[in-house]
Amino acid sequence: MEKQWYVVHTYAGYENKVKTDLERRVASMNMEDKIFRIIVPTQEEIEVKDGQKKTVERKVFPGYVLVEMIMDDDSWYVVRNTPGVTGFVGSHGAGSKPVPLRTDEIRNILFRMGADEPEVRMDLHPGDSVRIVEGPFADFVATVESIDTEHQKVRVVLSMFGRETPMQLSFAQVEKMD
Repeated sequence: MEKQWYVVHTYAGYENKVKTDLERRVASMNMEDKIFRIIVPTQEEIEVKDGQKKTVERKVFPGYVLVEMIMDDDSWYVVRNTPGVTGFVGSHGAGSKPVPLRTDEIRNILFRMGADEPEVRMDLHPGDSVRIVEGPFADFVATVESIDTEHQKVRVVLSMFGRETPMQLSFAQVEKMD
């Protein structure tokens, strides 16, 4: 079984407490080999109040915590029975296993948070076909022109209305086609 990301629903305002409690439970119940990272998605914003700039951290998805785990009965039980957790997002009925986030979804969330750089696609080469997975051109197929690993960008050419349209996208916005 492979580790995947799941979305856990919590009581509003309990996200950080659930994260702390779940981390304690993982350690005390020896689940480090099944439950890995627990993240409360946040984003820094600059607030201007009375002429003063102040950086504040805002929850991107209030009431939700992301958990990277290998889903089995034991790990499901540990997460599900953590105080403040109301359930997994994507579960259909009592006792059913939840649906994990897609790779592009979690990569985009982590990238926006700055918590994790999206994985560098070393298997991407000029001439490769990629599917655009995000933005106004989602589901279009494009051809890789160049790769900028330092800035995690890829330059692609999209054939649209009989014309070649070049565009620059982040690694999180494309996936290699087989």
